[in-house]
Amino acid sequence: MSTYPWHRTPAMVDEWLGDLCSLRDLRRSTIRSYSEAVRAFCHFVTDPLCDWAATCEERFGTHPVQVVHEWNTAVHVQDNEADAKKRACTKAELHAFLEHCDDEVARIRAFGRKGWLPAFRDATLFKTAYAYGLRRNETRMLDAADFGRNPHGAGFGRCQVRFGKAKKCSPPKRRGVLTVFGWTSDVLDEWFTEVRPLLGTDGNPAAWPSERGLRIGCQRINSRFITYRKALGLDDGLDYHSFRRSYVTHLIEDGWDPRFVQEQVGHEDTSTTSIYTCVSSDFRTRTLRRHLAGRIRLADLLGPCGANARHLPRMRPGPCHPRASPRRRLRDLHDLRRPLPDLRLLALRLRGETAGRTAL
Repeated sequence: MSTYPWHRTPAMVDEWLGDLCSLRDLRRSTIRSYSEAVRAFCHFVTDPLCDWAATCEERFGTHPVQVVHEWNTAVHVQDNEADAKKRACTKAELHAFLEHCDDEVARIRAFGRKGWLPAFRDATLFKTAYAYGLRRNETRMLDAADFGRNPHGAGFGRCQVRFGKAKKCSPPKRRGVLTVFGWTSDVLDEWFTEVRPLLGTDGNPAAWPSERGLRIGCQRINSRFITYRKALGLDDGLDYHSFRRSYVTHLIEDGWDPRFVQEQVGHEDTSTTSIYTCVSSDFRTRTLRRHLAGRIRLADLLGPCGANARHLPRMRPGPCHPRASPRRRLRDLHDLRRPLPDLRLLALRLRGETAGRTAL
């Protein structure tokens, strides 16, 4: 796409986007943003109100045209376009990773090297990213003043995220994240009171100061994470963002309210939070067993099915069943608008009738 705009053709765009996908291995969302930028530019230069087409025709003997169409660009057809390999850490993997971070600090310090201070910083940074479900830049841009103590308890109770993910053409989004893990306060207190002052942070507000600059860079965070991941033999599906996925997943598995989890991670829609939720098969099994146990207790309370069958709603195909007649579908749709019966009142009524029959 190094030619002049009036020489560009749809075939050139198709070839350019194909190279970006096959040679540079860019994400589908990145390629789509590139194509949308070219589309917007072509829409601007071909707009009759701007008079660019007439000017190009007069000076160069040709004029630009719209070269981005639906047939030669990537279409956004689903909400989640993330790499399928990306996932949350299991609790065992997360424990092994954070434990390896601490072991590296002890190993470097045992050799008498000063590199244990950056290693301790990075270990605390990784723990903080998981403890509050933070993105990489959100963690990197934290200041020491962003951690507030809980006046009604001991330790740090809140993390103020000031550089959250921004919307298009908007400033960074702010949010407050509450502390939910008991070990978080001890980790932060040790870092801010004992270790961070050793880095010479006088006048530096950054929570994670660098050896040569104001704060640590994203490249340093990525390289440290990849080094630890390879040392443990973990797969490539785990990246820094897996801390955030793990935070959401583990809170859901531990029974926290989904609305609270959504507010913690700063999502506007529950569908976005559901994308981050990678619950384990054990959690699904426990959930299924809990609901089945509830149904079994209800069945025991209602008594034998043969004696109380007339009181229970009859199971039949729904209104969308292919064998249901049109009249049946309309009647079933009308029944769906009725409120569901209270199973507790139904059970009490059945128990009363059973007791009456026994007395007779």
